Amino acid sequence: MNNIIRTILVDDEPPAQDELHYLLSSHGDIDVVGTAGNAADAVKAIAAKRPDLVFLDIQMPGKDGFSVLQEVMAMESQPLVVFVTAFDEYAIRAFEQNAVDYLLKPVDPRRLADSLDRVRRRLAASENRESSEVLRKLLAGAGIKPGVTRISVEHSGRNILLSPQEIVYFDCVNRRIHAKTREALYPCASDVTLDRLEERLEGFPFFRANRSQLVNLALVRTYAPWFNGKYVLTMRDEAETEITVSKARVRPFKDAMEL
Repeated sequence: MNNIIRTILVDDEPPAQDELHYLLSSHGDIDVVGTAGNAADAVKAIAAKRPDLVFLDIQMPGKDGFSVLQEVMAMESQPLVVFVTAFDEYAIRAFEQNAVDYLLKPVDPRRLADSLDRVRRRLAASENRESSEVLRKLLAGAGIKPGVTRISVEHSGRNILLSPQEIVYFDCVNRRIHAKTREALYPCASDVTLDRLEERLEGFPFFRANRSQLVNLALVRTYAPWFNGKYVLTMRDEAETEITVSKARVRPFKDAMEL
C-alpha cells in the first residue's frame, strides 16, 4: 500500500474546511490533493483526483453529502468516506455501524486521530475493495438506495415525481393515500396503498406508525410518550405535524431508532 493517503476535503464552509486542513497537517501520511465547497465540485474532484479518502460534509446548499455518495458509488475507483456532520446524536447512531467513520463538528483532534487510524487499517488490509457494499449499507441507513426511486403524486392536473427524501410522511385521507412534503400535501395515484409503499420503500427509513400513516424516520423532530402506552412524534414539516405511534408499534419504533 502507498503510505501516503491522498485526501479530498468537501465542506461548504471555508473556516471549517481550513480548520480540518490544519488538523490534518499534523499527520504526515495525509496529502490533501483537493477541496470542494459543493456537491457538484466534489464529484468532479473525486473523479479527477481518484483519492484514497474523502472527508465529506453532509449539510450543504443544494445537493447534500449523500448525493455525492451516490455519485461515488458509480465510480470505478471508490475512496473511503468519513462523514463530517453536525447531525444530532440519534441520527449519528442510525448510520454509525455502517459508516467508515464520522466526525462531529467542531472536529476534535483526538477523534480525528482515531478516525485516521481506522482509515489506515482499512487501507492496509485492502478493505477498500469492499467499499461499494459499505457505501450501499450507509446509503440505506441514511434513507437512500442506489438507482432511481420516485413516488408519483398529482398536482394541478400533472404528475410530479418526488424522491423519498422529500416526503415527511404518507397519510390515508378519505381512503386515499397522500404524500406530505415539508410544504404541501399531494394525493398519490388512486391504486396506491400503504402496504405497497412499504414494500417499495424497503431500505429507506420509512416506518408504519399506525394503520393510516407511514413516516420518514429521518424527518422526525421530536418524540414523547403519550397516553395508553402510545407515542407522539413531531415531524419536520412546516406545520410540525404530530403523528401517533400506536401502542403495538412503540417497540418497533424504538428498535428502528435504536432508543
